[in-house]
Amino acid sequence: MNSIEILSDLTQRPVDAAKGLPNLTADQLNAHTGDHPNSIAWLLWHSGREVDAQLADLTGDEQRWESFRTSFNLGDIGDSVGLGHTPAQAAEVAVDDQQLLVDYLEATLTAVGRYVSQLSEDALGEVIDENWTPPVTRGVRLISIIDDAIQHVGQAAYAAGALTKPS
Repeated sequence: MNSIEILSDLTQRPVDAAKGLPNLTADQLNAHTGDHPNSIAWLLWHSGREVDAQLADLTGDEQRWESFRTSFNLGDIGDSVGLGHTPAQAAEVAVDDQQLLVDYLEATLTAVGRYVSQLSEDALGEVIDENWTPPVTRGVRLISIIDDAIQHVGQAAYAAGALTKPS
């Protein structure tokens, strides 16, 4: 397996994990477990938004959000990516449809997988952002995008487990 194949495979791991979440009610999706500002809905939405925005930066293509915005019906807060949200802003991200959240995440990560599959090994080493020390390569940015999704879906899974465990 080469680096491209590994990254392509990795893009689907958070999708598989999100699909494996238990079926949650709207109240469970939007609960703030332990008074944490981020609900499961926020975590899944944010994962998709982060992937979407960062991929659009890499490719110059339109974000997938454009075709999901109406379905989410979140207003202006939906156009953000969630980075730096205050607890009040995070609470504005209320989504009752678990499948919509998973579908959006899947659309964004599938797009990452398609993008990765078109790259060469050399393209992964190309510096794409010199605003960091050390400068960020395409491969490092892709790992960061996927890792962020993995972490947030894992957090959603933990919260879902806490909300659905038998008493």
